[in-house]
Amino acid sequence: MTADAATGTQVALAAGNAIAVSDLRVASTSGIEVLRGVDYAISPGEVLALVGESGSGKTTAGLAALGHLRRGLRATGGSVLVAPKVGEQVDMLALTSKERRQVRGAVVAYVPQDPALSLNPSLRIGRQVAEVLETHGFAGSAEARADRVREVLTEVGLPGDPAYQRRYPHQLSGGQQQRVGIAMAFACRPSVVVLDEPTTGLDVTTQALVLRTIGRLTAEHRVAALYITHDLAVVAQIADRVAVMYAGEIVEVGECAQVLHRPAHDYTRRLVAAVPQLDGPATAELTAEPEPAPGEPAPLLRASGLSVRYGSHQVLRGVDLAVHAGESVMLLGESGSGKTTLSRCVAGLADEFAGTVELDGVPLARSTRQRSTAQRRELQYVFQSPFSSLNPRKTIGQSIEVPLVWLTTMDRAARQDRVRQILEQVRLDPAMVHRLPDELSGGQRQRAAIARTLVTAPRLLVCDEVTSALDVSVQATIIDLLGELRTELGMAMLFVTHNIALARHVADRIVVLNGGEIVESGPVDEVLDNPSHPYTRTLLENTPQM
Repeated sequence: MTADAATGTQVALAAGNAIAVSDLRVASTSGIEVLRGVDYAISPGEVLALVGESGSGKTTAGLAALGHLRRGLRATGGSVLVAPKVGEQVDMLALTSKERRQVRGAVVAYVPQDPALSLNPSLRIGRQVAEVLETHGFAGSAEARADRVREVLTEVGLPGDPAYQRRYPHQLSGGQQQRVGIAMAFACRPSVVVLDEPTTGLDVTTQALVLRTIGRLTAEHRVAALYITHDLAVVAQIADRVAVMYAGEIVEVGECAQVLHRPAHDYTRRLVAAVPQLDGPATAELTAEPEPAPGEPAPLLRASGLSVRYGSHQVLRGVDLAVHAGESVMLLGESGSGKTTLSRCVAGLADEFAGTVELDGVPLARSTRQRSTAQRRELQYVFQSPFSSLNPRKTIGQSIEVPLVWLTTMDRAARQDRVRQILEQVRLDPAMVHRLPDELSGGQRQRAAIARTLVTAPRLLVCDEVTSALDVSVQATIIDLLGELRTELGMAMLFVTHNIALARHVADRIVVLNGGEIVESGPVDEVLDNPSHPYTRTLLENTPQM
């Protein structure tokens, strides 16, 4: 038996459960309730998906399984019980910091959302996996630990040979980095693993591989998995049960098929309705732009013969791309296809390329620093990760105001009015101008990042995976917003993504990139309904659907 640290109530881990969270209550230091009586339990080999919008409390509830609460939060009630050994149980919230560190990684492990930020860039990957084993005293000798490093890397589908272990994180693709993170989580054979949006930002093919890896390891090693996500299509592929969170409470829980296809709660029904489907209707009226006939205006953006080489690796191979005024073009491809490199060349963020880029028929300098103020104002770039693109030391208002300072002649009062106006347009409270990025949820941060680029009313917006970190309802809101702005401002978009399910909702045309070359291009319906290239057909086959 273990006592609830906040109430003194005696609680026990029920037979058959690897983890049990009971009546968990969390509040901020100012007294605001973040979690209100959350209960969930997971048995060995089971995957429970914890879903909800940004700000619903799902990440807080998930991190509590590790005994971790973010700065400014405290547990006001409840317990988080796990079993380090057969017949033994501990409450993660009642442990000392030292005791908690001994349990984390060995009994309850964690796979973070962004492996590029969580892996140590200065340590080789083999060393990072070995470090987890050493910290928890796994195996009795260096030789046994080395064997386990090889074994666990192989288990996640990576080479276990010494040459591969000597690689640094930057020498791996995003999918490989994430599988290293999974290997580190499973290295000590924990009984519970918490996965925080582990496939966010991965292309559909890599995502399918990672999901298969997680499913196989949890089943083979009888690990209880808590899968935190906003992606209901992924939930359909990986979860046994689903718990839906709203405003700090679990409002619905049940078998995966039941919750997704016969939801009982109104909030769950709204989440399901917001999931983009390949064969679903578009969220806005989009009309495919025909190729201009002789004598018609030139495209707003034209890239000709773009080629990029990094050492011996050819990233782009003579790519030609055009985007017309008011048109939305989806640039689709897997990690390593060259789509982000192409978008960065267009935006002037990658200046070592061959070929030309024109905006409204005027050649653009390769570097954004050499482009005119008007050109920089008219072509803006939304980065994939709001966690790294927003300055953590500046308030949201200060960050959004920066483009107005550099690219307009507005006075301070006009700039501040414009900042508040654009926050309302992206569905954020204007009062958030005084908040720092770490005081916002992931979805709110991305909306703030989008607001910063829209504040100058650009004619062309380059969006690099801008919805990959957003929950489905916020994603739908952002897609609708971008569609409205296209209509109001005649704004064009180059929408870089791996999520082909968004195509009918956001694009007029699709351009498919593979190995640095365009392998297919055409109107959305034509490419989705009758793909001509095998690579496009593979992408469609690997796209998760509910």
